[in-house]
Amino acid sequence: MLADAFTFVLIGPGGVGKGTVAKQLIERDTSLWLSRSWTTRTPRPIETGKEYHFVSRAEFEDAIVRGVFLEWAEFHGNLYGTPKPVAPEGCDVLLEIEVQGAQQVRAGDPDAIIFLLSPPSLEELESRLRGRGDDEDHVQRRLTSSAHELSVGRDIATVELVNDDLEDVIRQITAIIEELRLERSPREH
Repeated sequence: MLADAFTFVLIGPGGVGKGTVAKQLIERDTSLWLSRSWTTRTPRPIETGKEYHFVSRAEFEDAIVRGVFLEWAEFHGNLYGTPKPVAPEGCDVLLEIEVQGAQQVRAGDPDAIIFLLSPPSLEELESRLRGRGDDEDHVQRRLTSSAHELSVGRDIATVELVNDDLEDVIRQITAIIEELRLERSPREH
């Protein structure tokens, strides 16, 4: 990753819409590069296999030993991690990760811009979790951990956004990114 590239991080509880927001940002901003995370969990019924690099626990643990990851964490019995990003020239990095991983990113890169996405309500969060095909046990575990994730997220986030309107959230994040890029641009000339 280039020294002058920004690292933007999307965090929030499961079901809050991080993946949807990340996908929209990447589609709309050709100067954003999404780092694809690894996980040991199995794909959800609605996933195509492009959302994560799905690997076995043994493969993941080997990658830890080899120092592949920028951050990694175990969450609800599965391992999640982000390989050290190598963004294309002229691109900023976008990470869509768990709160634990964002703590590691913040520790290693105090200038990272962390966006905490919050649900409009716990009822809406539950509805979203069920809507993506998660089993009942997973839904309950995610709901139980949501308050902790939001609390930790608020401690490390640069900005918190309630994800109650996708277009509005995209507009807000895009405005922040554009403002930061404008502030950076005089130094590049």
